[in-house]
Parts: sequence; structure tokens; C-alpha cells
Amino acid sequence: MVSETGPRLRAQLDGIPTYKPGRPAPTGATAYKLSSNENPYPPLPGVMEQVAASAERLHRYPDLACTELTAELAGRLGVPAAHVATGTGSVGVAQQLVQATSGPGDEVLYAWRSFEAYPIVVQIPGAASVQVPLTPGEGHDLDAMAAAITDRTRLIFVCNPNNPTGTVVRRAELERFLDKVPSDVLVVLDEAYREFNRDAEVPDGVEIYRDRPNVAVLRTFSKAYGLAGLRVGFAIAHEPVADALRKTAVPFGVSQIAQDAAVASLRSEEQLLLRVDALVKERDRVVGGLRGQGWTVPETHANFVWLRLGERTLDFAARCERAGVVVRPFAGEGVRVTVGESEANDLFLRAAEEFRTVL
Repeated sequence: MVSETGPRLRAQLDGIPTYKPGRPAPTGATAYKLSSNENPYPPLPGVMEQVAASAERLHRYPDLACTELTAELAGRLGVPAAHVATGTGSVGVAQQLVQATSGPGDEVLYAWRSFEAYPIVVQIPGAASVQVPLTPGEGHDLDAMAAAITDRTRLIFVCNPNNPTGTVVRRAELERFLDKVPSDVLVVLDEAYREFNRDAEVPDGVEIYRDRPNVAVLRTFSKAYGLAGLRVGFAIAHEPVADALRKTAVPFGVSQIAQDAAVASLRSEEQLLLRVDALVKERDRVVGGLRGQGWTVPETHANFVWLRLGERTLDFAARCERAGVVVRPFAGEGVRVTVGESEANDLFLRAAEEFRTVL
């Protein structure tokens, strides 16, 4: 007999939101994709050659331990190799961290709005999200987050710079917050956009983690390094947490091509810095242009800008698309716009100016 009900799935899956990637630019049209915070530059010098060489070994499994990449990261960051754990982008490592700490009855705390994958990775193992609203300035309200900690809290995400607002948490306020967090609660500093930060008061999470066993740092090769299509990220954490990450990782999840490309990217640091500097200059130009048009733009230290538009969000996104740029709308809230090629940024600024004339 065939069952009419089908397989029994976990009830917790019913309420999980589906991750919405940034829409691609329309095919057959001259348009730019500014919806996914991708790097507009091609891979760094030497990376494509390494990728081609690695592709010749596609019939072999990758190095499970990511040995060369781990050693390269440990040496550059001045941490023990045992404190480095790799994964399929920083979002993959974030999911592993939640799986390692949280389940039914547990809570994961984070600011909102922040990275839209957080609610997904929290609900998959059955944990509950505790979302603390941003401040009026679009930043983390760390006092409110500290007050929201309960005996059920197992993990806290601090996205720094924050996605999608670009705002940052500075050293003094972060350390005051960490001093309030119980030692058995893991705090994850998500630094996917760290390379774009130019605020000297924003700490390097790796320095914060060194004498705080309950702090872990997330980083990625998807943004500044331009390897979004290869899915490789990593965490720096003390050994019990790093060990837990290795236990929750999908075996062979990081391909050999991704590992080798990441190593080659790390060894092209001079070119990386030049490209990041160019994007930061473009970011400053875009912010200045928007403010000159009369927009309120939060100070951003990432490779994107945020406009809070409320009910006008979807109309603004549609206007941008008609102008040739695809942005990332969050319906009823605002739009996040990646800093891309200068031509794309010019089109976006023109669309933003035109939109203001009809308000």
C-alpha cells in the first residue's frame, strides 16, 4: 500500500524562511547586479592559474582537513592551527556553530535587521531566534541585547560590519557587552566585510578572541577576495569550539579548487588591498552622492549602502532595475545596494536622484 501522507518531516521546518539570493541582472540587457555584495573584480592574480591546475584533480576527493589553507591562515593571523576551522563560506560555518550549541528549547540572539541567513540557520536545529531591533542609527543595540540574554541563550551573533546596514560596533562598546555575557554563551563576531572597514575604533575580532574562550570569529573569501562562487570561509575559535566545528562539518565540503584558490588569494595580498581601496573610494563617492541628493545614509564600513525606504522599497527597487541596476530590496524596510563598477554606481545614483524627484 502507498501512503497518502508522504514522509513525515520535522514540524520545525514549516516556519523556516527561504533564503532569498540577490536577483541576477536581466539577460539580454545592459544591466548590473548590485544585489549580492559581490566583488566586481575578477579573481586576484594567480588564482585562475591555480584553479585550472586544481581542476585536473577533480576525480580525487579534496583534502578533508584543508591542511594548506589552515596553515596559511594560522600563520597570517598568528593563531594555532587547531583554532582554525573551515567551511562552505562563513554562512556554512555559522550553521555549524548553531548546530554545535543550540537545539530545541535554546535561544540564539542577534540584532535585527541583520544577515538574513541567521533565522534560517537557527531554526533548522529547532532553536529559537531572539531578534533585538537596531538602534535609530541602524546599529546594534548592545545594551538591549545584553538585557535579552536568558538562561536559555546559547549563542549570540554580532555582525560587524552589519549586513545590510553597514554600521559597526566599536571596541569599547563591544568589550563592555562581552563583559556582560555569561562565559558559557558563545559570541560569534561575524566579520564577512572586515576588509572594507576604515574605522580605527572597530577591533580586529581575532584580537578580541585571544583571551575570551567564548568568542569565535567568522570570515569569508566570498567578498573582498572575490571567491563567492567557490564557497570557502573559516572560523577562528578556541579549541573546544573549533573541534565542534569539525564534527558538524559536511565531510569534504570545501572543494580542492576552493582551498587552492583561497591560498593563492591570500598570497596576492598587495593586489587585494589595491582593489579594496578602490571599492572604498567608490563607496565614499556613492554615499556622498546620495547625501548630496538629500538621502539619509548610515555610515557604512562594508561594500554596500543601506537606504531605509519603508513602504517605498519595492517601488525604488523597480526604478533602479528600469535604470539598469538590480538592488536588494527588503520589502517594507529598505534596500541594500552593493558598491560595484563605477558605471553601475553612476546608474544607481542617477536612479536614486530621479526617484527623489517624484517623492
